[in-house]
Amino acid sequence: MMSNLFLHPALPLLVGSILIFIVKTKVNIISIVSLIISFIFLLLLPIGSNTDFILESMNLKIISSTKLSFLFCLVFLILGIVGKIFSIYQKSISEKSLVLLYIASAVGVIFSGDFIVLYIFWEMMAISSTLVIWSSSSPSAMKSGQRYLLVHLIGGLILLVGILGMYSETQNLTIRILQLNEWYTWFVLLGLLLNAGAPPFSQWVADSYPEGSYSSTVFLSAYTTKTAVFVLMSTFAGTKLLIMVGIYMIMYGIIYALLENDIRRILSYSIVNQVGFMIVGIGIGSELALNGTASHAFTHIIYKGLLLMSAGSVIFMTGKRKCTDVGGLYKTMPLTATCGIIGAFAISAFPLTSGFISKSMILEASYYANFEIVWLFLLIGSAGVFLHAGIKFPWFVFFHRDKKIDTSDPPVFMKIAMVTLSFLCIFLGIFPSHLYSILPFDNSYIPYTANHVVSQLHLLVFSGLAFFMSLKYLERTLTITLDIDWIYRNKLIFLDNLYEQINKTVSNLGRIIWGSFSKLRLEYIENVLLNQATITVMMTIILFIFATILLLNV
Repeated sequence: MMSNLFLHPALPLLVGSILIFIVKTKVNIISIVSLIISFIFLLLLPIGSNTDFILESMNLKIISSTKLSFLFCLVFLILGIVGKIFSIYQKSISEKSLVLLYIASAVGVIFSGDFIVLYIFWEMMAISSTLVIWSSSSPSAMKSGQRYLLVHLIGGLILLVGILGMYSETQNLTIRILQLNEWYTWFVLLGLLLNAGAPPFSQWVADSYPEGSYSSTVFLSAYTTKTAVFVLMSTFAGTKLLIMVGIYMIMYGIIYALLENDIRRILSYSIVNQVGFMIVGIGIGSELALNGTASHAFTHIIYKGLLLMSAGSVIFMTGKRKCTDVGGLYKTMPLTATCGIIGAFAISAFPLTSGFISKSMILEASYYANFEIVWLFLLIGSAGVFLHAGIKFPWFVFFHRDKKIDTSDPPVFMKIAMVTLSFLCIFLGIFPSHLYSILPFDNSYIPYTANHVVSQLHLLVFSGLAFFMSLKYLERTLTITLDIDWIYRNKLIFLDNLYEQINKTVSNLGRIIWGSFSKLRLEYIENVLLNQATITVMMTIILFIFATILLLNV
């Protein structure tokens, strides 16, 4: 079985990332070829195969291939390939390298067979995604990236405590369904939920993702939260507490997206909302609910990528990112507007789009499980999705109050990427059996019944009517919405001062050390890693200390 180790789909991505970092030429070709080879590896890797790697006395389960991991890896690579086509005009070599490392980390997580391997890739994913945010090099990206890394390293520490507690109590680190009857399983759950964007730290999604470049946000939206969904499906399926968590995320995402003015922050809050539907499905835990969660994760990655591509195209061509600054772009950016509308229809679960054939499974599962109140909240949440992502985003960006912006649709490869994802949204909506055939459980669900179609159309029509009746209240102004991060942004000022002092000390020390190796200096490391090392160093030291103490006790 060791031969399967060389078929790990993350391997070509790691090699490609290193090659881009070293050669710094033909980066687009290296990126796409790496993803295609990874795709081939996925198809060659047998479902059900398990590959262990023995490291001294540790038996690490590097590969545990299941139908669920195949499904998630498939959509990860699809979005990766199309996203790389969209980002061909991105000039940042560091972003192109780091995105491959980020995808490789996510793929490594979903094929992990034990919590040690999962944790290694989990932390790789946190650090690489932070560096992807920082690669845009804007001051806002640097600050939000610091907050992002702080949150995720704390989440990783919580997860590590749970993993070590699990080992000390059971000596079994195999990934399996866990029950909330031991203290360490609570730590594992909390660590996973933080990456999923669950309360009380849901705001990290909207705080960080929009600060990436026009292209990196497409990748950021796809991997971290959905990887958390995958692991939650593998460990806490049927945990009823997750139903309440998911409902909170659904309502939270709707409210904040309706209040938001920044077009990518609207879509980022929408990520929290959509992941909430998946968390509810995991909490219900039936085969229909889990199939619905898996299929909704698949379709969400595609239509959310499409929406963020349309938003990224607007930013790329106009340099504007607020609803109050754009409008009437359907005249000058007709293809972008069309693709954005298709993505908006898909996220709203419009019949004949991909969102309809996935989200309805979760609603149906809640009804069959006799969770009538949950079903009602999901119905309300579906209406709210149409309000903020289905109508608000395309209306204010492409139609409302023409600002007479002189622009055009983006270059050809960006258009190809948007058209490709638009096609997938419609294709999966019309032919759902292609997705249903690779779901983790046998599926006999039929989405296109008269009741499903008519009830969903009624919901969408009345939601649209409510939007236009309330339009004057939904118009945004140049305001800032307050969230839980207000506490550590503005109240813990002493931490800011501490950070500044540590930053100066580390930076000065780094320059002294780095200066002695000037001949080996790499521009990327100097400009990005060195200047932003402080938080990473601080959290790594803290993580090491806690882990050492726990290991000694074990």
